[in-house]
Amino acid sequence: MFFKCFDHLQKLMCSLLFLFIATGVSFSQEKPLDFAHEVVPILKKHCVACHTNGTYKAGVSFDTKQALIQSKAVVSGDSKKSELHKRITSKDTTERMPPKGPALDEKEVQILARWIDAKLPWDDNFTFKAGTYVAPLKYREVKIPAGAGHPIDRLLAPYFAKQKDGNQALVTDDVFYRRASLDIVGLLPLPEELETFVANADPQKREKLVEALLLDKRAYTDHWLCFWNDLLRNEYKGTGYIDGGRKQITSWLYNSILTNKPYDQFAQELIKPNPDSEGFIKGIKWRGRVNASQVAELQFSQNISQVFFGVNMKCASCHDSFIDNWKLDDAYSLAAIISDKPLEIFRCDKPTGKNAVAGFLWPELGTIDPKLPKDKKLEQLAALVTHPDNGRFSRTIVNRIWQKFMGRGIVHPVDMMANKPWNDDLLDYLASYFKENKYDLKKLIGHITSSRVYQLKAATFAEEPAAENFVFNGPMLKRMTAEQFMDAVWLVTGTAPAKADAPLPKDIPLATGSAKRNFVRAVLVHSNMLMRTLGRPNREQVVTTRAELLTTLEALDLASGAIFHDIVSRGGKQIFTELKDKNKDVIIKNVYMRSLGRSPDASELSAAAGLLGEKPDADSIADLLWVIFLLPEFQLIS
Repeated sequence: MFFKCFDHLQKLMCSLLFLFIATGVSFSQEKPLDFAHEVVPILKKHCVACHTNGTYKAGVSFDTKQALIQSKAVVSGDSKKSELHKRITSKDTTERMPPKGPALDEKEVQILARWIDAKLPWDDNFTFKAGTYVAPLKYREVKIPAGAGHPIDRLLAPYFAKQKDGNQALVTDDVFYRRASLDIVGLLPLPEELETFVANADPQKREKLVEALLLDKRAYTDHWLCFWNDLLRNEYKGTGYIDGGRKQITSWLYNSILTNKPYDQFAQELIKPNPDSEGFIKGIKWRGRVNASQVAELQFSQNISQVFFGVNMKCASCHDSFIDNWKLDDAYSLAAIISDKPLEIFRCDKPTGKNAVAGFLWPELGTIDPKLPKDKKLEQLAALVTHPDNGRFSRTIVNRIWQKFMGRGIVHPVDMMANKPWNDDLLDYLASYFKENKYDLKKLIGHITSSRVYQLKAATFAEEPAAENFVFNGPMLKRMTAEQFMDAVWLVTGTAPAKADAPLPKDIPLATGSAKRNFVRAVLVHSNMLMRTLGRPNREQVVTTRAELLTTLEALDLASGAIFHDIVSRGGKQIFTELKDKNKDVIIKNVYMRSLGRSPDASELSAAAGLLGEKPDADSIADLLWVIFLLPEFQLIS
């Protein structure tokens, strides 16, 4: 390894500890419970009849997580001290719950115990209480308050006015540049560009920076390819490609982002595809026997619903959904659109003897003619998805874009668009703005990132707030994605791969600005163990948000993994070759400016000098890089 002594290892452990504290997360050891599929069915089977929706025997309510805790039936985090656990395990028939019917079996008891011990994980905005919020379908006009300033800021001014001690401070120029550059093009700012920006006295420089970043077509496309690869299940190799059941769409997708194709056209070409874009609607043909809900037709139904409408149709692909109002027939109606033969409906993997009839989720917008050939049914579906009155189409994507920049959607989670937004007017305004501007994604991104709200200091939370308690207070502190981290490390060290693995279209432009920005980005190469450890998914299914939990494996990979060791070692050699004639202070300041966009303070300069030793060499520079790369300041977008 390149660290020379135990003191260096201690510095690493401290850096990792600071990272864990700063992000407010902990190690993840055990696969978390699936609330919707493991816990809800047990509660529905045994508890809800007596303890929800107006019936609260013994004063116990399961309507919401908060109501359950307030009823004192559970002690969050300790099943052994919880009355609920005592009752469901009691052998005394006078106190056992439920009082009628069969007792919970051992597996059900274990699941509920794990659930309580895990502090009751609960899907945001889920409730057993009827008569809850109903998400609108059509567009709604929102009146923006009169006055000067950005429309988003004027719209949110009354919201902020209601908050006490709200976050109204703006970030400094250097922090804004770093945030905007990482958010819009996925890259750290170069030191010379950052210094020029900070020195610029133009009061409109932040808006102009956003415009310049959006005009950097190559850097923008490389960055957003990652977002769309996740969302559209696009990868360059992997499960499903061997048997022809899966096909990548990279060239079409890259060109679509590069040319800023209108989103309605983008969606139509995915749903009613040409040969270059048909990979999205092609499901994976899993080998061996699979559950009926995993066949290619149901994958189509699930993916269309999730990507374009923020609907979780996976639950409804097996049975009527536990978490919303979608039914088994709804999932199969979409699936029947793409089926080449009659599609029998299976409930919980058992045949019903009935065939699905092609249909759309919102028949008030139009219907699918089941007698038409498949390509014509897909054409009808594409038209309904992008229907001028289908506000759900725009709300879903603007919510995803807001989440990318602010760290949390206006509706949370982004795949539960039936949930109530924290601000209805903001969501509806952005959806209408997007439609009125001809579904221009770059214009939407520029509109959000040029607002004052986007420039607020980063908000932090000790723990993820429940939906009913969430107060928007500015962009949240975010972790770099695996691709952003790798690109940042490669940019600093000059160690990017020599060629891309992705089949890119020909004659794509270079990134603007310095030649240093023209390197092969992480999104364009095959995933490796380090990237997977850092959160890059295998994309066998739609991925709309990546896990926020830091893992033990990630800590180990950054501490002693061979891939990261090799990159940092080569980086040390590269920088030593460039700066070997410079003194220690110059080397340290150079590394700090490349990595953090600032000069070191006196204490950092002293510590770094001790790390480099009397005569800096490639190994000691690698040590310095390694410590800086593990700092929260490097890994977080503030």
